[in-house]
Amino acid sequence: MGTSRIIDSHIHCGVQHVDLPYEDIEPLLRRDGISGACMFAPVEDIYDRDNFDFQDNHDWRRIRRKANRYLLQLAAEGEPVFPYLFVWNDFAVDELQHPYCGIKWHRHSYEPEYHYEDPRCARMIEEITRRRLPIVLEESFDNTLRFVERLAAEAVIIIPHLGGLNGSYQSLDRAGIWRRDNVYADSALASTTEIRHFLEHYGPEKLLFGSDFPFGTPGQELGKIERMKLAAIDFERVVSGNILALINGVECPR
Repeated sequence: MGTSRIIDSHIHCGVQHVDLPYEDIEPLLRRDGISGACMFAPVEDIYDRDNFDFQDNHDWRRIRRKANRYLLQLAAEGEPVFPYLFVWNDFAVDELQHPYCGIKWHRHSYEPEYHYEDPRCARMIEEITRRRLPIVLEESFDNTLRFVERLAAEAVIIIPHLGGLNGSYQSLDRAGIWRRDNVYADSALASTTEIRHFLEHYGPEKLLFGSDFPFGTPGQELGKIERMKLAAIDFERVVSGNILALINGVECPR
């Protein structure tokens, strides 16, 4: 397409409980002409996803902080990485003093739950919203509606996989989630049918290219966007312009 930049808006990167070091990811991006990526810590470095009764503790908070700051360090070293803070139930608002570009908020229905009634949760969401940090929100369908409509109604929200793990694309469509001005979607692992429907009904200004590496391959997921045969200006929006505009809107810590 000849676009100047391509940004993968959805990549997992970490070196503690899983082996996903940046030095293994960078060649894959370079091979496919992808010039940068939004990166999140792997879920395995945030909580014990196989233990529904998981209780947080000091050791897990240390692991989590180290995982998040690994991405900050990559960016500080000049790598084309946009680091996201993966939030869990310590709701570590003090971490927002660091120059994260976005937020990862993630659980599946069979995993430990966010403590939404904790006052620290409301404070965390309030500060994220104030800073205009985009939130990549992956939650159950009911909690997605609760989050988008009530808890973080003014926040910038990106729903990954075109909602595939948030209850389904169609369920969110029927609920009117995609019509909200503050809600965006990423294309990671979505079908070309869903991508095309979203583009036709909600526009290229609301879609972000993502791969969900290591679960998706950056080049193959980029190919889905290329097969949409978008006008050059719309292609550029999807593969870099939209996510860069969201990141540029972030209020940096003082």
